[in-house]
Amino acid sequence: MGSRSKIDLAYIAGFLDGDGSLMLQLKKRKDGKLKRRFMCTICFYQDSRHEKPLHWIKKVLGIGYLSRRNDGISELRINGYKHVRDITKSLLTFIRFKKNQAQALYKAADLLARKKIDKLTKANLLKLVDYINIIQINNYATKNKKSKKDLFKILDLTP
Repeated sequence: MGSRSKIDLAYIAGFLDGDGSLMLQLKKRKDGKLKRRFMCTICFYQDSRHEKPLHWIKKVLGIGYLSRRNDGISELRINGYKHVRDITKSLLTFIRFKKNQAQALYKAADLLARKKIDKLTKANLLKLVDYINIIQINNYATKNKKSKKDLFKILDLTP
């Protein structure tokens, strides 16, 4: 990862608190043995006319990809269990408004980084469902929120 001072991390955490999102999603898959996958994402948003800070964040963190949406917003997305875990861990001290989401995402990403998806126990899957719910409840707006019942169905769990 890039070179990161405490001041840079504090700035990035503040940016995330204001113009970012933390996501833990369970997606259905058509391919693969399990027919599902977990996605951990950290995303920073900025008006495309003022996207310079996103380039700087990408450089400091040493990871991510930038894209421009059709609505004039640019995004810096960071995916992957290990990357999300490590970045969330380095930002947690400085995050103020999204602390609950960041803690839940860190725990989920850590679990997913340490265990292969097909080796997750029922207890692990139940924890991941709880982390998804914590993040969804604390997010300002989430399209297509999945209920616990929906998540249990995707994971073949019974309550």
